Amino acid sequence: MAISAVDTALWDLKARLLDIPLVSLLGAVRSSVPIYGSGGFTSYSEKKLQEQLAGWVEQGISRVKMKIGRDPDADPSRVKAAREAIGPSVDLFVDANGAYNRKQALAQGQKLVEMDVTWFEEPVTSDDLAGLRLLRDRAPATMNIAAGEYGYDADYFHRMLAAGAVDVLQADATRCGGITGFLQASDLCQAFHVPLSAHTAPALHAHVGCASTPLCHLEYFHDHVRIESMLFEGVRQPVNGQLSPDLSCPGLGLELKKADAQRFAA
Repeated sequence: MAISAVDTALWDLKARLLDIPLVSLLGAVRSSVPIYGSGGFTSYSEKKLQEQLAGWVEQGISRVKMKIGRDPDADPSRVKAAREAIGPSVDLFVDANGAYNRKQALAQGQKLVEMDVTWFEEPVTSDDLAGLRLLRDRAPATMNIAAGEYGYDADYFHRMLAAGAVDVLQADATRCGGITGFLQASDLCQAFHVPLSAHTAPALHAHVGCASTPLCHLEYFHDHVRIESMLFEGVRQPVNGQLSPDLSCPGLGLELKKADAQRFAA
């Protein structure tokens, strides 16, 4: 993760020295990236869950994700409440963070498809590639199995893709070696013909996401969105469910709010 930070800083510096946006240095393949609203924590009341997800839909975001797995018995009713709040036309994603065993995950998948869940993230631990492959083979055809956010190097992503473990690979530039590592994950996805989704840190992933051919969307994560706006100038706001880099600024287009950040200094 330290290497990820240094790598990202060096890419940002190179683009600034050339006085061009990072996406232009990387080579844009699109002008904006679709996002999905992400939060829906298991600690939320049903009312708060519905308000958060419905709020994203009101902003024009057509995909939302919630957490499940803390109480398997309560998960179907929570997901049903989420579906009622967002309506029938919005894609509903769930993330179990590896909380289930294989049998539990299979059973939950059959229940959740009734609420038209189209994305089941980490139904089992991402270390269980055989389990992920089992879920991918036996889950409803309309439900994508996703994992990969804990990948730290290209070998990890290659193992997951070679095992046929996921319908969509996730990668996080703050963990996998920065911009360089994310581009390696993107190349692997292209080679295996598997879509890529960026995990959290939307202000960081907007540029590299627009330079990644297999990218399908990035995670507009509640906590990171709050922190990015709190600590950085230049944070972009989504428009019609899309996030686009600022082409008028060099590099990532972000500047630390030093005075605001000072109170968090060790």
